[in-house]
Amino acid sequence: MEDTRIAVLSVIAEHREGAAQLNALLSEYAPCIVGRMGIPYQRKGVSVICIVLDAPVAHINALTGKIGQIDGLNAKTLFSKF
Repeated sequence: MEDTRIAVLSVIAEHREGAAQLNALLSEYAPCIVGRMGIPYQRKGVSVICIVLDAPVAHINALTGKIGQIDGLNAKTLFSKF
């Protein structure tokens, strides 16, 4: 079994157009997702999504990169030491 790490993937969605692509990616990576929370921040017109992952580093980096390529989405990941 490949070593896994716990990470928090944070996404800021500036528009809703990328939502379908984002949801498709999250469905693809569902086995790695521990939980997720989305918060619409109406005052700024954005949505903030936090995704907790437990997966190999390569999988987490691949997901972060794919999300970052979707227009209107910004993604960053914070890794634990575990």
